[in-house]
Amino acid sequence: MLAIPAFRRLWGVTAVTATGEWLSLLALTSLATQLTTGYAAQSFALGGVVATKLLPALLLGPLAGALADRFDRRKVMVTCDVLRFCLFVSIPLVGSLWWLFAATFLIEMCAMFWIPAKDASVPNLLRRKDQVETANQLALVVTYGVSVLIAAGLFTVVSSIGHLLPGEDGSAALTTVYIALVLDGCAFLLCAIIVWFRIPEISGHTDRKDAEAPPKLLTLLREGFQYVATTPLIRGLVLGIIGAFAAGGAVIASAKLYAASLGGGDAAYSVLFTAVFVGLAGGMAVAPKLAHKLPHNRLFGTAIVGAGAALLIVAVSGYLFMAILAVALVGGFAGIAFLTGLTIIGSQVADDIRGRIVAFVQSLVRLVLLGSMSLVPVLVGLVSTRSITLFAHTFTVDGTRFVLAGGGLVAAVVGTLAYRQMDERRFEPLLRDMLSVLRQGKPRRGSGTLIAVEGATPAETADQAARLAASLRGQGHVVVESEDSERDASRWAAATREANLSGARAKALAAAAIRADIVERIIRPALAEGAVVVVDRFMASPIAQFGVAADRMDAELEPGELERLAAWSTGGLRPDVSVLLDREAAAGSGAIAGEEHVRVQRLLAGLVAAEPHSYVVVEAEGAPEEVAGRVFAGVEPSLPPAPEQPADLPRVSGT
Repeated sequence: MLAIPAFRRLWGVTAVTATGEWLSLLALTSLATQLTTGYAAQSFALGGVVATKLLPALLLGPLAGALADRFDRRKVMVTCDVLRFCLFVSIPLVGSLWWLFAATFLIEMCAMFWIPAKDASVPNLLRRKDQVETANQLALVVTYGVSVLIAAGLFTVVSSIGHLLPGEDGSAALTTVYIALVLDGCAFLLCAIIVWFRIPEISGHTDRKDAEAPPKLLTLLREGFQYVATTPLIRGLVLGIIGAFAAGGAVIASAKLYAASLGGGDAAYSVLFTAVFVGLAGGMAVAPKLAHKLPHNRLFGTAIVGAGAALLIVAVSGYLFMAILAVALVGGFAGIAFLTGLTIIGSQVADDIRGRIVAFVQSLVRLVLLGSMSLVPVLVGLVSTRSITLFAHTFTVDGTRFVLAGGGLVAAVVGTLAYRQMDERRFEPLLRDMLSVLRQGKPRRGSGTLIAVEGATPAETADQAARLAASLRGQGHVVVESEDSERDASRWAAATREANLSGARAKALAAAAIRADIVERIIRPALAEGAVVVVDRFMASPIAQFGVAADRMDAELEPGELERLAAWSTGGLRPDVSVLLDREAAAGSGAIAGEEHVRVQRLLAGLVAAEPHSYVVVEAEGAPEEVAGRVFAGVEPSLPPAPEQPADLPRVSGT
């Protein structure tokens, strides 16, 4: 997708804009505390900045969406970016707290109009409709991952040069914040120039008279509340999200004053701020692996309780290094909970309500996060600094410690309530599932390489697997390839397509038995001998196939159940390289085949996002010979050196 010039440029603009927004949050909150004196006044000013950033999202959401559909989106984006440039530059020129609040409100108004215009433009820049989900994933990665690190790094560098500037320490620190704001404004001006001169495609497709009007925020919230109130799973999910992001918002909002209590300045503040999002990214990275061993419904509530416990550690930390680790741990548990929650929505919420629930959850995340960030500084100001006497010793405790400890307790309680609402296995102990996370599958022996060809249709994957095996054999590799023997083909048909077994669970168990037999009888011995094993549709495609079959039979088979069954049947064996043949479903392929194709692509897209180093995504459009060339080029870097004298090895009977 990044090979599409217009989308690549817009993605770059998104990265610069997101960096500017996070840098502005750091700079504006820091400036608010420097323009006030006194602990309570600084706390109220800090909360006021965050509250000012929250108001436009509550007031202008529906209006901004309508504007994005009614006017030229490129002109809307450019106008908003130019206005943001002027507003950021004006803050140092005026230099007063009242204008800081007013400019922050106006800047957020511009952002509320810019974001829907940008998001609505993305589908028009892509080649296929099924690329929209991946485009959104790329935007999330750059917005909540890369941009946060870059913004925090820039703020740290700018803050660190304060001692090189003339003047007293206070005036030098103020000057560094002004420099950060001017840099921020210049970033938005650069984005306006790029959008106007380099991405004219954004102006296309402006005739939307027949398009469905975007739902109003109040309507969205009302429908979401109705579904949440009647569904225990989603009710627990919403409770958990409130706890997780309230904890994360508490850390972000109190980071400035918390860093001061540890003896640090703006540099320590930015490091703590960064640690939250580094942990968030790390949690999202490990969540898919944890979900292979721990059911999503249990993982979600457990992660939120973990976030609350980590926040208690933050509250009692006396050293900056310990605080950074604890803050990163809070972010990590929040990241696990966030990604697990979205997975639960995608896999366990009905399609006709899923879009509204996703939008409701995303709105809730924003409201809870910003609401927590605005309320926590006020609470810190009210609590202020307290003196505690223990064992004849008096300790002075900063107000942030009380608020963080209270937030940790609230998150732990909410996580427990969410766990009880969502857990469908109350009579099975959680400890056993948690211990299973630490256990590995059957150890793998030998130096062989396992390559799986997934996606597209069974005929295409079988053809490309055979072509890949022939190419590898021509290079001198010892190859064990899939071959549809009559015996294994008939067994697989009985388990999947034919009516010999009536229940979806019975068919899934039979297919798992066939897979286990092939793995133990042929694949593992071949790998132990050092061969390259090429398997057609090893695990992901059969999981999606059974998911479609279960849906047709109205059977309650969760994706997590099928994934755990597949992992158990293979003894935890994973391909070294999985080739994903990526393309849209063929026209006229039928409803069932099309649904299966889409489910396979979505499942594999999630696996690719979790472990990109283990997957090779290949464009499957074109002649079979061309696709085969792309497949070979993709797997070639992962191949071992070819032996001088190939040995004769059995052929694996595939499915």
